[in-house]
Amino acid sequence: MKKTVLTLTLAASVLALSACNGDSAADDKAIVTSKAGDITKNELYEEMKESVGKQALQVLIIEKVLASEYEVTDKEVNAQFDKEKKEMGESFDQYLEQQGQTEKSYKKYLRLNLLQEKAMTEDVKVTDEEVKAQYENMKTEINARHVLVADEATAKEVKAKLDGGADFAAVAKEYSTEQAAQQSGGELGWFTPDKMVKEFSDAALKLEVNKISEPVKSEFGFHIIQVTDKREADIGSFEENKAEITKTLKMQKADQTKLLPKVSKLMKEADIEIKDEDLKGAIDQLLNPEPAEPAAE
Repeated sequence: MKKTVLTLTLAASVLALSACNGDSAADDKAIVTSKAGDITKNELYEEMKESVGKQALQVLIIEKVLASEYEVTDKEVNAQFDKEKKEMGESFDQYLEQQGQTEKSYKKYLRLNLLQEKAMTEDVKVTDEEVKAQYENMKTEINARHVLVADEATAKEVKAKLDGGADFAAVAKEYSTEQAAQQSGGELGWFTPDKMVKEFSDAALKLEVNKISEPVKSEFGFHIIQVTDKREADIGSFEENKAEITKTLKMQKADQTKLLPKVSKLMKEADIEIKDEDLKGAIDQLLNPEPAEPAAE
């Protein structure tokens, strides 16, 4: 799935900053006390406004204007939260802790991300045939490994080494631009095709077990893939998967470069006035986004 424009780290800064806004009468109340001196809510707000204020304000405004146009329900947020928690398993709590997130704050981030997805995919069409084809693909679970490099020439060099009998893990550690390859040796484990970008999944599905692929180009670079095993996956009925497959296919087709112009239009229609002098100009760039460069072929 394509990543949307706003990152988790930035969303976290928004949550922290917005949490400082509230009852002005309590702004001078100490939220930290010590022998070295106290820290008030207002002091924390001013410090965070100085460091992340303009970025945080951008995200808060984006959330407001998107929420005025698109609806994301608590049910949708909870479903996405439960899905990610299940997929990450025991590492989920550690992930939240590393990101400085709580369950509540992460759900707020997910709501923002879902709003962006709806904005990007509202005009994207997916046919029943495409959904059914993806469902059939998902019935096959793949175990694979890959080497990811930046250019085709390096990918061909990697393939030549692997075809010549070089150890796959060693080659992945030497060449792969994927940081995780240093520990995994390029191993991806078991996955269904919907979990990977389309170009990668299409190539992996067609590849015979233990064969080395030709270079496969995706938005991340060039992959050399080896499928080590395939098996039938128990994914449930078509009706149980239809909505999620449709959403995934729409996101694969969506043009992310159209999101900011859409947000810009909504902002102009909202007649936004920033009253804090320190934050003036925070959304000027969003109101007049530069034209996106054409995607490289």
